[in-house]
Amino acid sequence: MGMETGLVHRRWWTPYLFLLPGLALVLTFSLWPFVNTVILSLTDAQILRGGGFVGFDNYARAVADDTFWLALFNSVLYTVVVVPCLVFLPLALAVLVQKKIPGIGFFRSAFYTPVIASAVVVGLMWQWILRSDGLVNTVFEKLSLISEPIPFLTDSTMLLVSAMIVTVWKGLGYYMVFYLAALGNVPTSLYEAAAIDGAGTLRRFFSITVPSVKPMMLLVGTLSAISALRVFTEIYILGGESGGPGGDSRTLPFLIRQVGLGFAGETGYAAAISILLFLLTLVFSLLGHRLSKGDES
Repeated sequence: MGMETGLVHRRWWTPYLFLLPGLALVLTFSLWPFVNTVILSLTDAQILRGGGFVGFDNYARAVADDTFWLALFNSVLYTVVVVPCLVFLPLALAVLVQKKIPGIGFFRSAFYTPVIASAVVVGLMWQWILRSDGLVNTVFEKLSLISEPIPFLTDSTMLLVSAMIVTVWKGLGYYMVFYLAALGNVPTSLYEAAAIDGAGTLRRFFSITVPSVKPMMLLVGTLSAISALRVFTEIYILGGESGGPGGDSRTLPFLIRQVGLGFAGETGYAAAISILLFLLTLVFSLLGHRLSKGDES
């Protein structure tokens, strides 16, 4: 008995052996790069040379940089517009496709197809659709709805809106699956009781469906906000390497790439902007967590 107790005592570390490989991966590819980025943000390092310690000069430079504030505004605007769309539109779509009718599986697959498509392919497809001689402008001109092409890709504001449309279109099917899982847990007896009481479709939706999936809505809102703050591909494909006309459609990830790449790339300054983007993302994440906790209370 004493030997068994001693053996068990000596093996207290056994569970940690199973955690060690995953912990090593997290430390190597997540924690250390983050710590290194923080350290790098406090230097004046460039691509071709190491840097010296400059303290918070890079952060002060960002605060005084009009380009940074424009990119920050674009990122926040992008998030504020895209997140509500990706919270409510996929929910409405999930309600429509959850009905068990013949052929509904085809529509579920069709709505999910953009999710598995490459972001680059999606961006190129929408570039072809929205350019001056693209599908939309050609159809509108043939129908005599416009006299000159709509500058979807050549106007900074229109470019940002176009990128938002692409982001929402690509994310609809992804978050639809989230809501389908949540709707599957809503008791059908609630809808039956409401129908007996004379509640219409809209009343049942807002009185039963929305409250039942509210935790999922908060999760979708948090995930879509994080994704919107990291948007890069849509702006790059639709607006080119400059980030649209005059670079006025650049977001923070786009600015980080521009600042940090090239032979004269300022990796220290780019790292500082990355940390500021991380803090902004953390704010949205904590806000979603706070709303979730308040909903549970």
